[in-house]
Amino acid sequence: MNRSLSRRAFVTSASALGLVGVSGLALPYYSRANTRPVFTHGVQSGDVDTVSGMVWTRVDRPSRVMFEVSTTEGFSNPVKLPTLDAVPESDFAVKRLLTDLASDQDIFYRMSAVDLSDVSAVSEPIVGRFKTAPASKRNIRFTWSGDTAGQGWGIDDKGMYTYATMARHTPDFFLHSGDTIYADGPLKAEVELKDGTKWINKVLTDEKRKVAETLAEYRGQWKYNMMDEHCRAMNAVCPTFFQWDDHEVVNNWSGSKDLTADDRYTEKSVGLLQSRAARAFHEMTPIRFTPAEPGRVYRKIAYGPLLDVFFLDLRSYRGPNGDAVETEMTPQSRIIGEEQIKWLKRELANSKATWKVIASDMPIGIIVWNDAANKKGAEAIANGQPGSASGRELEIADLLRYIKNAGIDNTVWLTADVHYTAAHYYNPEKAAFQDFNPFWEFVSGPLHAGTFGPGDLDMTFGPELKYVKAPTAEQGQNLPPSAGLQFFGLVDIDGATEQMTVRLMDRDDSELYKVTLDPVHSA
Repeated sequence: MNRSLSRRAFVTSASALGLVGVSGLALPYYSRANTRPVFTHGVQSGDVDTVSGMVWTRVDRPSRVMFEVSTTEGFSNPVKLPTLDAVPESDFAVKRLLTDLASDQDIFYRMSAVDLSDVSAVSEPIVGRFKTAPASKRNIRFTWSGDTAGQGWGIDDKGMYTYATMARHTPDFFLHSGDTIYADGPLKAEVELKDGTKWINKVLTDEKRKVAETLAEYRGQWKYNMMDEHCRAMNAVCPTFFQWDDHEVVNNWSGSKDLTADDRYTEKSVGLLQSRAARAFHEMTPIRFTPAEPGRVYRKIAYGPLLDVFFLDLRSYRGPNGDAVETEMTPQSRIIGEEQIKWLKRELANSKATWKVIASDMPIGIIVWNDAANKKGAEAIANGQPGSASGRELEIADLLRYIKNAGIDNTVWLTADVHYTAAHYYNPEKAAFQDFNPFWEFVSGPLHAGTFGPGDLDMTFGPELKYVKAPTAEQGQNLPPSAGLQFFGLVDIDGATEQMTVRLMDRDDSELYKVTLDPVHSA
């Protein structure tokens, strides 16, 4: 980072509610009192590109948070940034965008907090690091997964160990594919297992004992996950790029979701729950703020000449869940939404990166039923009718046709959601809808939740199952993390050959499947 430029650069900053901090506070002496501020949930970074990146933290009281940025771990000659105020309105969380950073550079950031009621009370500092994206071709490594703290499986004596396994690979970033929390999944202190032993949730908070309804309860879901030591340790050294799905709000939420018969909820308005959940999502993660549409989740992160990542939001703009058998595109049949699909086509067409990773919070060809018990209604894209595209498949067919006709090469889809791991090759020769170029979709997760599956495949787009690992019939469904079937994906892009190697991994770091993809270079 160029220090002289950084002092002149405008640093876009905001608390989790967009509050502007006050600069110019002199650093007081460090109090030895036991009442000084404490950083409660570590640090996070995210949405890092070649010149900028987001950072986040939270304190335990109204405080003025001071920021320093350096290119050395010892913070020699650091840049001091304007302060931010952590206040109750944002649950004492603050985040900001660091700008004017050098590409391919290790960035170290340090925060200290001053009690707004007692300026002599100053916290111990807390530090984090990330590396900016490269401006030239170099090796890139990242991981992805989804599904954290779901189905009753919270923080046990081993903790959310998959985070530690991923961290050992020193990824440039971690892509969290959604179901980042389980706001609709209360935890109990103990769960009886099939073998007669017990799963013990050693960490349990009041907010996790019931479904989330209030803003405080939604915030509490995020704070619970960051109580895990492995999660905090990875957050301190690796940026997370977040997207969301349904469990951030309530299971399978859409315009047709009806909570009337669900006695767990006193608040029956899904719209109100979604509003509170969205606010907590943006307060508690280092996702960038989009002024044109505050609260937007879909976005592109340009990670140098070899990689662009396109984050989809298949939840916020969908029509109501239903049979999804429409034969013409309507607002009811959409899952991506008209504006988002225009954005995606435009950004894909303009991308100069070798690889275009489409990060989707739901898979394309796996059938996910809205009513799982009766196998009715579409919750994801596939509708269980393997003929011509219909329902939500119409929007995907239109997108795939556009990608082919526009000559957009090297698209790879990464997803989670279904709680098992798989590799799918979409082959137009095997498909009912054939007007597209073949492509890969890789599925991973759960990160720390129940293991399910495998699901059935809908052949509208011709998915060939290249690999799958899921519970056997004898094992049953909703296996605890202790069963070992927790999964993540590991992606390497070679800076010299530009090849992409995708590995499907388990939490014990066993390599389950590996494939290397050669880039296409069209004239």
